[in-house]
This record gives sequence, C-alpha cells and structure tokens, in this order.
Amino acid sequence: MSTVIYNSPIFGPVHSRRLGISLGINLMPDDGKICTFDCIYCECGFNADFPPRHHRPSRQDVCEGLEQQLRKMQQEGRMPDVITFAGNGEPTVHPDFSGIIDDTIRLRDLYCPEAKVAVLSNATRITKPEVHAALAKVDDNIQKLDTVSEGYIRLVDRPVGAYDLQKIIEALCRFNGHVIIQTMFLTGTFDDRSVDNTSEDFVRPWLETIEKIRPEKVMIYTIDRETPAHTLSKASPEKLDAIAERVRALGVECSVAY
Repeated sequence: MSTVIYNSPIFGPVHSRRLGISLGINLMPDDGKICTFDCIYCECGFNADFPPRHHRPSRQDVCEGLEQQLRKMQQEGRMPDVITFAGNGEPTVHPDFSGIIDDTIRLRDLYCPEAKVAVLSNATRITKPEVHAALAKVDDNIQKLDTVSEGYIRLVDRPVGAYDLQKIIEALCRFNGHVIIQTMFLTGTFDDRSVDNTSEDFVRPWLETIEKIRPEKVMIYTIDRETPAHTLSKASPEKLDAIAERVRALGVECSVAY
C-alpha cells in the first residue's frame, strides 16, 4: 500500500488541488501518525499501521524550520500561496498548537505577507477554547464535516476516543462564518457496509447543517490517492457538481475537486 508520511516538520512546497502552492507544516512525529480520526480513506494509512517512535517537533523546531524555509524561498524568488498545517495526523493535538499559530502568523507577515495561513483539521478539538481561539486567527480555517450522520462518521472517519457530533456542529457555528467546511464524498463499501454519502438521505441533512453554520466556503472533494481500505470508489463528477450547485443555492461559495 502506498502511503504518505511526512518526515519533517516543514515540507514542500507542493501543489494542492484546493489551495495552490502550499508550504506544509507537520506537527506530528516524522515517522508515524497521530490522529483523532482513523479515516478509511486517509492517504497516511490506518493509525495502527504507522505507530510513531519519535516525538512531535517542538514549537522551537517548527519556528526555526519554517523561518529557514521561508528565507530560502525568498532568496529563490518563489513564495508560497499558503502555509498549510497538515501532515501525519490532526495538527490541533499538538500541545503548543496555539503558540505555533502565533509564530507562523508572525513569520508569514515578515516574509510573505500575501500568503495565507491555513489549517486542515478534522474538527474533533474545536470544542476546546484555546484551539477554537487559535483557529479563529488563521486565514483559512478548514474543518472537516463529511456528514451529519454520527453512525456514518463512526464507520468511515472512525473517531478515536469520545466524539459528540452536535457539540462539534455548535462549535462550528461559533466561528460566526470564519470557517471553511471540507467534505469528502465517496462510494463503495467497508466491512460489507455502504459508504456512499452522495444520496439524498445524507446530502439533505448535511445541506441543512451547512445553512446553519453559514461558512465562508465549502470544499467538496473525493478520493484522489490510494486508500488504506481498498473497497472505496470516487464519487462521480456529476454527483459532486450537483451537490455543489445546491450549496451555491444557499448563497455559500463552493469548490469541487474531482
């Protein structure tokens, strides 16, 4: 199985389907994965397959590595469109996440003020006040909401530990529109159960929740790389486009990545 494990706190730049030229920040260990989800479609593989032995990078490690890379890119005359927190798991579990966000914004302002700071998060920790406050500071606060069916989330996203979907939706609403919702649509099966979330039974309540959250944007996408579960399939462009049109009908911007 082909998987992506980032072996440095700073990686790239890479071209992102949704964000442009992205300089990545990985706050997880460089030899494995730590995540509060264990998604069956994750490009980093299942959590159990990549247990880390190394520690997470320190706040100082991240700050020094980011400044070094930004200086190099500045000398080469190629600056990123966005500095993106992603990598080997959920970035908000880092104990110094809030301080690292402050460091990153400061360095962005110094070296590439036109670049955005983005966080790709699964939203599991946004009920924590310090995490919510830190995310409110970034330009692109991108939070996952694959469905509003908790049963589906437990089958596909597979939360690690306690998970309360309604509290997460409430926390998403408290961003007061300063949030981008990212949703994976796919088809196929897992454990002999359908994982197709493109049907009306899933899409209609998800749209109702989008209308409640009123995000600045919705990003819908489907699988693009090899997945750890091999019984999954891409959602069709026609279905993705149809869902996107319904989001736009709510007055919410929507992008599609096939």
